[in-house]
Amino acid sequence: MIEIKINNINFLVKKNISILEACKYVGITIPRFCYHETLSVAGNCRMCLVEVENNPKPISSCTRPVENNMAIFVDTPLVKKARENVIETLLLNHPLDCPICDQGGECDLQDQTKVFGSDSSRFFFNKRGVEDKNCGPLIKTIMTRCIHCTRCVRFGTEIAGVDFLGTLNRGTSTEIGSYTTKNFSSEISGSVIDLCPVGALTSKPYAFKARPWELKVNETIDLTDSSGSNLYVNFKETEVMRVLPKNNTEINQTVISDKARFSYDALKNFRLQKIFIQSQTDLKFFETSNWPSLLKWLDVLLFSKPTQKILFVIDEELDLESLTLLKTIQNSFPNNITIRFHQKSILTLNNTFLSWTSNKFQDLKKDSKYCFLLSSNVRLESAILNAKLRNKVILQTFDVFSLGQNFHSSFPLKFVNISLNKILKLFEAKTSLASLLLKKESPLIIFGTSLKKRLYGNFNSLDFLKKIIPSAIVLEITKSSNSTIAPFFNFNISSTNDFKIADIVCAVNLSDNISLRKNFFGLKKEVIWFNTHGSTISKKSSILIPILTGFETETKYINLEQRPQKTLKSLNAIGDARDFKKILKALYSKKVSFKKEYSLNFLNEIIEHPNKFKTLTNKLSSQTLLTSPYLKNKNFIMNYPLKSSLEDFYLSNLFTKNSKVMAQCSQEV
Repeated sequence: MIEIKINNINFLVKKNISILEACKYVGITIPRFCYHETLSVAGNCRMCLVEVENNPKPISSCTRPVENNMAIFVDTPLVKKARENVIETLLLNHPLDCPICDQGGECDLQDQTKVFGSDSSRFFFNKRGVEDKNCGPLIKTIMTRCIHCTRCVRFGTEIAGVDFLGTLNRGTSTEIGSYTTKNFSSEISGSVIDLCPVGALTSKPYAFKARPWELKVNETIDLTDSSGSNLYVNFKETEVMRVLPKNNTEINQTVISDKARFSYDALKNFRLQKIFIQSQTDLKFFETSNWPSLLKWLDVLLFSKPTQKILFVIDEELDLESLTLLKTIQNSFPNNITIRFHQKSILTLNNTFLSWTSNKFQDLKKDSKYCFLLSSNVRLESAILNAKLRNKVILQTFDVFSLGQNFHSSFPLKFVNISLNKILKLFEAKTSLASLLLKKESPLIIFGTSLKKRLYGNFNSLDFLKKIIPSAIVLEITKSSNSTIAPFFNFNISSTNDFKIADIVCAVNLSDNISLRKNFFGLKKEVIWFNTHGSTISKKSSILIPILTGFETETKYINLEQRPQKTLKSLNAIGDARDFKKILKALYSKKVSFKKEYSLNFLNEIIEHPNKFKTLTNKLSSQTLLTSPYLKNKNFIMNYPLKSSLEDFYLSNLFTKNSKVMAQCSQEV
């Protein structure tokens, strides 16, 4: 710590930080446009000018480091006049279109003009216009408003890894633009909207929809992938207007993926809003809103025959509480009720966690020198983790090896083309690459879903690798928001035989795909469709029951680092949709005691009181993996080529597939 003076008051601050950061550290706000905490320092807006003792003129506080016994003055008449002149210069060519600008009400230039600007302008020439640029279907540009802070340029180069925007020309002809006409091809491109201090870059789907003072705010989490990014939902009356990132230093900081930011329009597109029952005579659907009659009809259908078989085919994205209720119901009716996942991504019957306290996003900050991507296209499967890896590659010596799967990365990596058999030999130290993996301290190892699909059985490759290299940081990228906890329940994968045996099939939150169509088409049985959206398969059902999305109910999820989080209710139910948990309880509450068998109370405790569990040790993986229980069981290895589990970043789950904005992005790509 060193001692400095700010406005003749002594403060102790850290070494090697700028004057602006030192002032922020002690609670003094200095205006700025180009400076941002997550980007490199540019020092080109000159709004953060301060006076330093023995300096002949004001200096930019973002570029000047603090020194011991430095005397700084942040509000002298000279500093105030300098800021006023900077504002006046910025407004020379800035259009006075605040009434129609989407940034109005939350514009840095607007706010700082009111506080630091003048009440008049000396400029009387015509203003210069700049042609708008095409950045794709997500980002709207009005480049006449641009103040050349270069935040968007630095974000693309440093964080997104896409050299899309740059500075063209010089002097009074300077403008921000792209060298060629193309899309901003990044999975986190929408973050430039948050970074832009003016209305030059705004959201296309949000354009002319609402004003910021009209919006209400609620917190939730991202359910489009397994990262669990924290979000703010801005809604007006009964409609979501936009989604913004919530700063969480342990997960996503201030960056979220484009799926999380722009897929909210799926809340109303193709939604099931009414109960539809198929007529037995003409096979046409008629709608109803009578929930009491529906529950009575379901009660007769499900419990009329004591020996009938009921099959629940569920999606792994189902929330934690619904999975727990289904497991309790299955335990109460073991001979009648069968529950199956329909995805092939959950093949390993793995009911162990790696650790509560390690293998987190924040462990990426450790002094690791090597990273191994085991059949993982991390750019598509987890855009947030990819951005963190890129940041680590840029800031320090960090080598990344992609084993078994090559992809177009946003950072330098070395691709090693090896098969699944050689990857397993790598764990057994039978290849030359093994010395690089096994001898390094704290290597970062990232498993992809593609590798997990090809290993079937009780053997847990993650825990096995953790036994071999105890210091390793192991992260498994799962496909959806709750895939990490889903194997804990030991539900098997659905097969054709399951559909043949069942008398009644309950399809819960399923996404339309080819393998599902093979099982449903030609199925002459009662099919009950519980879902937020309709699809081609749903037409083969006997009854369609609308359920709620994560925006409309409070639900709990476990992300890829085993972090429990929950969504909060932002909107009321659309139409006659109801919470799936409440439907289950209404059907089975008289026959099943949910309170006694609520088996995951410890996870609820962690969600409600996270600070109490910071030092919790993991007891679930205490069983040794190198002895009898695992080695005696049969484990199958499928030697198919390793490929990405996610082909289209924008259409990755049921919710995003019903978003028109995501469909447009997918078409553009």
